[in-house]
Amino acid sequence: MVGKVAQRREERTAEIVAAAWELSSTQGIGALSLHALAREVGMRQPSLYVYFDSKMALYDAMFADGNRQLLARLDALELPVDPRAAVKVFVRTFVDFAVEDRERYALLLQRPIPGFVPTASSYEFAQDVMSRLTELLRAAGLESQDDVDCFVAMVAGLIAAQIGNEPDGDRWTRHLDRLTDMYLDEPKRRRRRP
Repeated sequence: MVGKVAQRREERTAEIVAAAWELSSTQGIGALSLHALAREVGMRQPSLYVYFDSKMALYDAMFADGNRQLLARLDALELPVDPRAAVKVFVRTFVDFAVEDRERYALLLQRPIPGFVPTASSYEFAQDVMSRLTELLRAAGLESQDDVDCFVAMVAGLIAAQIGNEPDGDRWTRHLDRLTDMYLDEPKRRRRRP
């Protein structure tokens, strides 16, 4: 019996989080209204506190859910054996995921909610994504953490330029492979300098 109750609670929680993402797409992540969310899922606002003890707890659940969605997408990839090609496929998937939903991107990568800091358990999903990318970048020749950090910053800037200037196009993201090649070649050039 306890298993069924826990399963129903988990399903209801997932339904509320999915509805929160839907509302965020129209209201904006920062303007998400608990009153509207409760109405959307057919309950009164105080009943939401049975599932989330605060709005920050809801954002935390959304943060974890968004990163789980990303991990599921990455898990479905068949990465090439060639390290450089593997980086390109992985990063292309990441960029496509980021630009397809501006509000999800904002919550996962920009922290637009004042005071919101993901819990350690939610943040583990984001760390998993970063660990996978770091491993691929190291296999492709980026040896230092500084190089990895700069690559991540470059990709984040590309995503921000695309979303901020041409959200439904590809003016910036179409250059991802070119920029990846340039960046992966840069440490080799540095090593060759006298």
